[in-house]
Amino acid sequence: MATAQREKALDLLGSHSMLRARDFAAHGISPETLSRLVRDGVVVRPARGLYQLADGPSDARHALAEAATLVPKGVICLISALQFHGLTLQMPSTVWMAIERTAWRPRIDHPPIRFVRFTPVALSEGVERHRIEGIEVPITDPSRTIVDCFRYRAKIGIDVALEGLREGLRQRKATSDQLWRHATKARIWSTMKPYVEATVADGA
Repeated sequence: MATAQREKALDLLGSHSMLRARDFAAHGISPETLSRLVRDGVVVRPARGLYQLADGPSDARHALAEAATLVPKGVICLISALQFHGLTLQMPSTVWMAIERTAWRPRIDHPPIRFVRFTPVALSEGVERHRIEGIEVPITDPSRTIVDCFRYRAKIGIDVALEGLREGLRQRKATSDQLWRHATKARIWSTMKPYVEATVADGA
């Protein structure tokens, strides 16, 4: 029985990259089996209640998948979303994630996550769902990400927002119309407009 559970747990991690304790329980795998796998060094527990193979990936994309698993209602945003879309050279040391304005703030040690709060509508508009290591990860789309960076420029710096704007337009991952639409809803178009116009004029 224990051997069968062990093999099933490893098969699940092989196809899903990482899983929570309750995911294993749903497949009939006991906490004791998970503990033995951790003691044997085959499986690691990067965060409380989260398990992955010891030789699993540990890059920036993996951190996004890990954060999405731990906070399933959160949305990857700001610098983390810029980095994912290839719109910045910044390599954030924390995962930037948006949660609902009145939601309880999760306590997570790893990966380090910095939370910002969005309205319920803002958590769904301009959000794409990407598969990373078999996990569905909600991430703001390029134009929405750029607008959010201007909204939160006091937190991340105007230089980061401008870099995202230049790269978004240059790589054609965002258009002026898309930026206008999101910025108008966020009531920040008056702030962004001169930067967008100047960037377009420079031939970004």
